[in-house]
Amino acid sequence: MKFNYKKLLKKALILAFIIYFTVTIYNQQKTLDNYKTNIGVVEKKIEEETEYKDSLVAQKENASSLEYIEQVAREKLNMYKPNEKVYFDIGN
Repeated sequence: MKFNYKKLLKKALILAFIIYFTVTIYNQQKTLDNYKTNIGVVEKKIEEETEYKDSLVAQKENASSLEYIEQVAREKLNMYKPNEKVYFDIGN
C-alpha cells in the first residue's frame, strides 16, 4: 500500500485552515461581545453625565434669583435679615 503524500498534505492543510478559521471566528466573537458590553457601559455613563449637565444648567439659571441668593446667605454664610430672631436647638 502506497501513501499518497499529496492527498494527505492537502487534507492536513484543509484541516489546519478549518481549525484556524474556527479559532479566529471564536476570538472575534469574544471581542465583539466585549465591545457590546462596553457600549452599554458608555451609553449609561453618557446618560448620567447628560442628567448632571442638565442639573448644572438649571442651577446656573437659578443662581441669579433672589431666593437662591437668600438661601445661600442663610445656609452657608449664616446671614440673617435685620431684626430677625434666630433660635438654635441645643437639646441634642
